[in-house]
Amino acid sequence: MAAIPSLAGNELVIRPVPEDLVEELQRVQKIAQTITSILDLDQLIDRIVNDVAISFGCVEASVFLHDEERHEMVMASVRGCTLHGKGHRLKIGQEGIVGHVAAAGRMHYAPDVRKDKYYIGCENDTLSEVGIPLCVGDRLVGVFTASHPELDAFPRPKLRILQALCDHVAIAIHNARRFQLERAERAAMDRDAQEARAIQQALLPKSSPYIPGFAISGLSVPARAVGGDWYDFIPFPDGRWGIVLADVSGKGTAAALLMSATRGMLRSLAEACCSPGEVLTRLNELLVDDFPAGKFVTMVYAVLDPAARTVVFASAGHLRPLFIDERGEKFLDVERGLPLGLGCGDYSETEIKLSQGSKLIFYSDGITEAVNGKDEEFGASRLAEHAVKPGASAVSLVDEVRSFANGAGVRDDASAVFLSTAALAANSVAA
Repeated sequence: MAAIPSLAGNELVIRPVPEDLVEELQRVQKIAQTITSILDLDQLIDRIVNDVAISFGCVEASVFLHDEERHEMVMASVRGCTLHGKGHRLKIGQEGIVGHVAAAGRMHYAPDVRKDKYYIGCENDTLSEVGIPLCVGDRLVGVFTASHPELDAFPRPKLRILQALCDHVAIAIHNARRFQLERAERAAMDRDAQEARAIQQALLPKSSPYIPGFAISGLSVPARAVGGDWYDFIPFPDGRWGIVLADVSGKGTAAALLMSATRGMLRSLAEACCSPGEVLTRLNELLVDDFPAGKFVTMVYAVLDPAARTVVFASAGHLRPLFIDERGEKFLDVERGLPLGLGCGDYSETEIKLSQGSKLIFYSDGITEAVNGKDEEFGASRLAEHAVKPGASAVSLVDEVRSFANGAGVRDDASAVFLSTAALAANSVAA
């Protein structure tokens, strides 16, 4: 018999773990390891249902997925049910344990289904049933159910095991659905668009830079196959980093071509280690002569000095950066800075001192101008509300914008860069 340590008062007590529970833990661990490698949604869900049903001796096991548009739960896979098959629907909050769990967002266990007000009879042999929500963050992905021919077949240790497994299941299903969606989107593109997108994506950073004491993330999602937004992280020999986010006017292939040309010019100028204002001034002089009439670029270019814990930035007509520190949120203004390519001019600089826990966010208008079904813009206030959340990043921001717009209101390329001070690293340096 295995044993696990636990605290009883102030004393460490070794409590025995039944062999059958150890075996179940081992089986569940194998199931979790297996499902994380499956990206085919149907294969994944069938595997989950069958493996859990066999492992726990269930009469029935099923996975329902959340249909957000119809506010229903749809049976995606089932084992052991003689009444319903794939596609069976239940109203959230109205039908069965599944509907109740989906509405409440928490597990529901019926140790005796004959006494449970939510249970809807299916198999005559069923005496106990558990429903567990499958969630990623605050988002409901689905509901997992397991039915057993014995009364109170899922005591607390088994419920904890199932809940832990369902955390893995939720993430695996979420990833598989995203993979399925991305695969469908890729299939819809023609070959030329795919090649253009691959080339453009190759110009973006492959990963975020590792800078002790700081966390940096970036993401750019074009509205079409290719777009005019981009961001970049540029390392300098002295340990400083250039950070840029830009938006070329227009969309599609034309904007992507201008983006590529501008990126190359900027990198060449930045590597000369000029200040942000000087870099934008020189870049503008080149673009005024080269850009077609009516085309321009908005850009914010910054230099991070990790040693001094400062950021100096200049803006070429771009949206105001968002700065967050212990005093609150503030959108930063600049004195001078026309969009690049419109006419001659110079660019003022702003210096920011980064305190522990502060954040600096650059973003494109595809973030703030995304609209929902009520024609409401995401706006600067929602941007600030998201940015102050612990763990907020470029990826989480773009995901929230997409959720807000429900896939239909993202009309422009959406890009963001997050720079924040890492508290743990800062503490270790201070120590």
